[in-house]
Amino acid sequence: MHTLVLFDIDGTLVRGGPAKVSFHAAMLETFGTVGAMDSYDFSGKTDPQIVRGLLAAAGLEDTVIDAGLAGLWDRYIGELESRISTNPMRLLPGVAGLIEALDSEPEVALGLVTGNIVRGAQVKLGSVGLAECFEVGGYGSDHEVREHLPAIALERAFEAWGVSFPPESAVIVGDTPRDVECGKHAGTRTVAVATGNFGREQLETTGADTVLDDFSDVASVIEVLMP
Repeated sequence: MHTLVLFDIDGTLVRGGPAKVSFHAAMLETFGTVGAMDSYDFSGKTDPQIVRGLLAAAGLEDTVIDAGLAGLWDRYIGELESRISTNPMRLLPGVAGLIEALDSEPEVALGLVTGNIVRGAQVKLGSVGLAECFEVGGYGSDHEVREHLPAIALERAFEAWGVSFPPESAVIVGDTPRDVECGKHAGTRTVAVATGNFGREQLETTGADTVLDDFSDVASVIEVLMP
């Protein structure tokens, strides 16, 4: 294995699903408020960062937020699991074929760098049959700051496969400017895909190594990921 491809989840691999309504219900039950959730920009942020941003703006102290997080995550996962069978995530164009093709490449390892907490990532990917495709990752439950997650994923890759992936052998694939910033901070290659809330022109201003419209042309995407 020579290349480690680290995917974001929401807006990159999947869209839709009940995450936001599940998050809303769990926040309300745990903290009695959801803050300004309807106008809040979730893009590229970790789940803990989102919670802290919403609740701090609503006037809650960090100590109160920290004390409620464990209960919040349990409620969120419960809500997510109960709703996702009737409102599953939707695979984005080309994703199924791309993951299948990459999984068959002996020189490629697959992982995640996502703001989702690990249990949320597993539920979301499980609803579209991808949970078993990603053995390692860096998650929002590992660190609130996204820039720390690639190093965690690289360390877990070494633990899982005994292969040391230097940052330049890894590529972070995501749909937001924060994904690109995260990869640049870590020293990886970066691929931005315009399947989320940001269009091609916006993503081209981030300095990503490559910007794609989507993953429909699997062969071309693989050429980008395995130069």
